[in-house]
Amino acid sequence: MLPLGLSMLWEPVDPETALRERFGFDDLAAVRGWVSKALDATWAITVDACPRMVISDQNAIVWARSDRGDLVVKWSRARERFPSLDASTRLLRGLADRGIPVAAPLATTDGLDRVVLDGPSGELSVTVLPELSGDWLDVTDHAAVLSAGACLAELHLALGSLEAGDATAPQGARLSQEIGDWLASGDRGLAPEASRRLRDLLPGAPELDGEPQRVHNDFRAANILTRDSAVVGVLDFDEVVVEHPVHDLAKASVYLSTLFTDWPPTSREVRQALRAGYESVRPLSPAEARWFEILVLWQGILAIPGEHDPAGWASAV
Repeated sequence: MLPLGLSMLWEPVDPETALRERFGFDDLAAVRGWVSKALDATWAITVDACPRMVISDQNAIVWARSDRGDLVVKWSRARERFPSLDASTRLLRGLADRGIPVAAPLATTDGLDRVVLDGPSGELSVTVLPELSGDWLDVTDHAAVLSAGACLAELHLALGSLEAGDATAPQGARLSQEIGDWLASGDRGLAPEASRRLRDLLPGAPELDGEPQRVHNDFRAANILTRDSAVVGVLDFDEVVVEHPVHDLAKASVYLSTLFTDWPPTSREVRQALRAGYESVRPLSPAEARWFEILVLWQGILAIPGEHDPAGWASAV
């Protein structure tokens, strides 16, 4: 669990300064006052306390105790993201209706899942969710990783039923071109042997079957809650994109072990368990299996932080 009081999710900056400069609140007491008024006026919810708040870039999460139970109040001041945040919040309700373990938004008195409210220093896009209880995914728990893989597959199936997809998302041929262009001009040369293997895998890569669709795009330990080795919550749909499910599975395989400022690569054994859990629900086609190998390698190279690599990302590809 994140610490009580005010904290930063990952940035090494003073949280009180970030609170004032980004959102215009003097302290956590001022946040509690604003949250109490906002939830009373817009959701008809009475707030008793706000014991915890975390800031991440232009976004914030406030935990609130209320007459409707323990809640999570999420807001963003990034106006350019307001439409995509509206869409991701609508997705939560649809996913909850399909049995996916997500926090369905609490509707306002006007029946809205997310609203724009005036904050001390500008407009905020705000949603209120029930707090899900559980522990962050422990990748040393084999059964929990299998459960995470199965949950990701179920999530992909549910998202596919909710969204028709977007033909502008990369197909196999365009992915080959994108990766080829990256190898030619974007590769930093941090893992030359891995880059050589990636270059060898690209020729003849098949066209991806199936339609692109909405995918989570940030499925990793920090966004997965478990209890008794089973997934009980998937968090943070703010990064949802249109992509092929196998691309999302590959990205999850690379980043699954990461948790806030703890940023280790995911071991081969854990990646294998995640895929096994996934294929227990949604088996990969031969074309997807080929692309999975390519995309895991590419995402692994992209994840290398630089020459200074104490966690060993380069040796993990």
